[in-house]
Amino acid sequence: MAIDAPSSPPAQPWSDRLRHSTIILIAAALALSVVVSLGELSALHAAIVFLCIAVAALIPWRLHDPAASRDDVRRINPVESAAVAAVVAGMPDPAVLLDRAGRVIHLNAAAAQLAPALRRNELAQFALRSPEIITALREAIATTEPRRATYLDHVPVDRWMELMITPVPVPTSFGGADKCMLMTFHDQTPLRRVEEMRADFVANASHELRTPLAALSGFIDTLQGQAKDDPKARERFLGIMHNQATRMARLIDDLLSLSRVELSAHVRPDTLVDLIPIIRQVADGLEPLARERQVEVEIDLPEPPVMIAGDREELLRLFENLIENALKYGASGGRVIVSLTSGVATDGTQEIRVLVRDFGPGIAPEHLPRLTERFYRVDVGDSRSQGGTGLGLSLVKHILNRHRGRLLIESVPRQGATFTACFPQAKISVPA
Repeated sequence: MAIDAPSSPPAQPWSDRLRHSTIILIAAALALSVVVSLGELSALHAAIVFLCIAVAALIPWRLHDPAASRDDVRRINPVESAAVAAVVAGMPDPAVLLDRAGRVIHLNAAAAQLAPALRRNELAQFALRSPEIITALREAIATTEPRRATYLDHVPVDRWMELMITPVPVPTSFGGADKCMLMTFHDQTPLRRVEEMRADFVANASHELRTPLAALSGFIDTLQGQAKDDPKARERFLGIMHNQATRMARLIDDLLSLSRVELSAHVRPDTLVDLIPIIRQVADGLEPLARERQVEVEIDLPEPPVMIAGDREELLRLFENLIENALKYGASGGRVIVSLTSGVATDGTQEIRVLVRDFGPGIAPEHLPRLTERFYRVDVGDSRSQGGTGLGLSLVKHILNRHRGRLLIESVPRQGATFTACFPQAKISVPA
């Protein structure tokens, strides 16, 4: 990028300068003539003085050059130049440039999105309330040495951020040097998610897989030993082994799905999808299960499309878990209702609500706060006999968190339960 130096305006012609200076020259000539006539000054000296005045009047002095004034303003604080602002704006990570007092000089769009309270020419400590950030910033300002801090940002979802504060030497308008503070934020959430996913997978898989693996091992030993020549026992044991293997496969699938959702929980989907065909597709796919459990599924959905910003595959998994749970654990009621309505969230924004209601035995109040925990079951024996893994509602909660939604659970014992998935309504721009 080439920067052109401001060029001074072309010099005025001598005739123009002479015309503009006529009054000054006439006044000077009259004054000198009076002084000479009074004998206070010789004619030679008067001529020399008049010549000096004429030269001074005709030379194109420019004491207030606008371009020079702009350069002087720039030299007051070189850090506030457009070039420095462009460098900060072009950084891929959130970046904020501060002066020695901690005031914001420049910030890029990513930093404004990360901390909307940041304002130019205001102290960054007032906008960044995390104690780790404030401590690192104060130490960097006091010592003019690099500082690094890691903190957890809870809004809108949990994000692990790493802050790096680097002193940057900058020139001053008097030819000296000063130091500003460049703050850069690095999102460590994907790395943390991967680490947690590995630890959780090992812990949960080893705990939940121990029972079916032990059952498979025991039945294999039995088939190789006492029941080797017993066709009835072999058929019964093979059926049990098939169920246990299916349970292990579903458990691993749920664990992997949950880990993938958690890994991308901080990235909100931006693709517009229609909820109506997704819900109908899930209900049609679960029709065999409904017939097997002798449950009637009632679908109450509007005709027009209902658009939200979402991930289609994750939404399929979400509604599949909710409707399948209603068919399995609320089968005694003989009826499941799936409906869609709109409402107002607690913050006043519009939201889309998908309700799945069953008329089964319901859930006791003490269990409701923990239903979305991993592997939490109201009745462990009933859950395992139904083929549950204890991860369905946890997966539902994490998918809703990624979509910036929420899960509402209402239940009265012996009157069924209602699970409501709430999504923020998509803002669709209508072309003029």
